[in-house]
Amino acid sequence: MNFPAYIAQKLAANQKQTFSRFIIRLSVGATAVGVAAMIITICFVNGFQQTVAQKVFNFWGHIRVQHFEPDKSLMAEELPISRNKEIEALLNNQKSILRHQAFATKSAVISYKKNIEGILLKGVESTYDSTLIKPFITEGKWLKFSDSVYSREIIVSKQIAGLLNIHINDTVTIYFVGNESTQTTYRKLKVAGLYKTGIEEYDKLFMLTDLRLIARLNQWEPDQIGGYEIFLNEGFQPDSANQVLQNDLPTEWMSRTVASIYPNIFDWLQIQNMNRDVIFIIMAIVAIINLVTCLLILILERTPMIGILKALGARDRQIIQIFLHHAGNIALKGVIWGFAVGMGLVLLQQSTGFIKLDESAYYVKEAPVLIVWWQIVLVCMATWLLSFIILLLPALLVKKIKPIEAIQFR
Repeated sequence: MNFPAYIAQKLAANQKQTFSRFIIRLSVGATAVGVAAMIITICFVNGFQQTVAQKVFNFWGHIRVQHFEPDKSLMAEELPISRNKEIEALLNNQKSILRHQAFATKSAVISYKKNIEGILLKGVESTYDSTLIKPFITEGKWLKFSDSVYSREIIVSKQIAGLLNIHINDTVTIYFVGNESTQTTYRKLKVAGLYKTGIEEYDKLFMLTDLRLIARLNQWEPDQIGGYEIFLNEGFQPDSANQVLQNDLPTEWMSRTVASIYPNIFDWLQIQNMNRDVIFIIMAIVAIINLVTCLLILILERTPMIGILKALGARDRQIIQIFLHHAGNIALKGVIWGFAVGMGLVLLQQSTGFIKLDESAYYVKEAPVLIVWWQIVLVCMATWLLSFIILLLPALLVKKIKPIEAIQFR
């Protein structure tokens, strides 16, 4: 029979109402709150980062390939590049690349009933994977392409549509400012759909149309485009894939990760990791302080028992094991309860979305969650293991208790 474990079990089974039982319940509760808070935090941070980043990737891909323009701003148009069959074959053969799509952008002014707004048209082809954008379309449908001429449809952001009072099937006028060699021109386009990503930087700026319209306005050759959007397979890092591309592209081309083009969004997402770590540290400290306090009170309350056990020949190591077993069980109960409460709230949010957010500030309507089970298990195991290791320090006080003084203490 394991003597320390047996005594610890008897102590845990004691239902007598004592001050230590209140402290035990308080410690279990504090540990449970700490573990639940860490589980909720990690699931919410993971979900938030993935959801917002995926919105950006759906709109622009993971990597952008275009003409070499290191200081290009968000509103600037691309210099044209000619389609390169060798480069397209290279992209198709890369294991990390899921697909690549041609695009081009052009500055313009949208006008409707004497109301105007500056925009940036993004041109796409008929082969564009519209399944990435369709979840953002709130009204209407995707662009309709024809084989002979460019599409005369446009998809307008819901934000711009609200400002200009634009509705589905309305005809808007798009003005294009020419350079020194071309005159200002305009096109009348039919509104096929309204979209909303929730990312204000996109919704207030970008509209979608046929790439052939932009090519015609720019007087490009039939094989010229603004660049390629590259989408990666799951599990591949954009920075690594981008480094491989840079070594194979023509010297007048360049590739950049979307995270480097829009650093404000991705830097903000990375800050969430710091918030997560701060919460982890605070919750761990609270849980450890409560468990240490609990163990000290248990030792003080059981001082006479310690004296009797020592008088009967029990070694210090065995008595320390008794309290470590007892405190370890308390910590384990707290972890189990914390796991149950934390995962319960996470699953409830996943199924109902009852926690709402201001989309204009956070880019999402409701708090998204992403459950990564190995992280959840690691949080629970690390919390219990760290608590158990810290509990070794107060348990060493048992060595300083003398049997005669402990028995008299009773």
